[in-house]
Amino acid sequence: MKLQRLYSYIRKALDQYQMIEEGDRIAIGLSGGKDSLTLLYGLSGLRHFYPVPFELTAITVDLGYDGFDLSRVSNLCDRLQVDHHVVHTQIKDLVTKGDCSLCARLRKGAFNDKALALACNKIAYAHNMDDVVETMLLSLIYEGRFSSFWPVTHFQDSGLTVIRPLILLPASQVAGFQNKYDLPLVDNPCPYDRKTERTYVRELLREINLHAPGVKKRMMTAIVEGKLEGWERPGQD
Repeated sequence: MKLQRLYSYIRKALDQYQMIEEGDRIAIGLSGGKDSLTLLYGLSGLRHFYPVPFELTAITVDLGYDGFDLSRVSNLCDRLQVDHHVVHTQIKDLVTKGDCSLCARLRKGAFNDKALALACNKIAYAHNMDDVVETMLLSLIYEGRFSSFWPVTHFQDSGLTVIRPLILLPASQVAGFQNKYDLPLVDNPCPYDRKTERTYVRELLREINLHAPGVKKRMMTAIVEGKLEGWERPGQD
């Protein structure tokens, strides 16, 4: 996938859900994975011609594991003219038993605190279309609800707003962009990489797609066009 194609996907999401307002200062959650690096590329370029002006910064939360080298990521941020801030923590010492939910909460808290300290009012997560569909299926299977996370989420307690500009972009396109632009991926140092319900759902969707090609795109259409809570487009009846 070429950069112009990435711009098209992101701009459609930004426009469709009015994710950006004039004067926004947006913090990208930069993990070093292909999704967050793709989002960095896309938003950093869009700054220069998007009709609504906004500022951009990148934040990485270091969990404290040895060997977490962000030098190539920082070099990319310099090249794209995006300030890169690293929050050094010892979260790893608090989740020695592999409590992923606790780790996520602590990581999110450290990220939000830094975003607020940098006077950001919005944070951008790099969830793609496949993540949306997987979350919907997880909710359906394990909770009996037809729901997924929202394109835009406001948090009154912190004053921050979460936006997800990659929600219309299939994961396969992210992989293609990674290969074409040689993104400087950083390996996840967490030793508690284990099989989860999301892994099961991802594999299930892959199996379903073998029998019904294009199923993820059709599920995404059901979410977008089905007036699911949180997915209503501004001005949509």
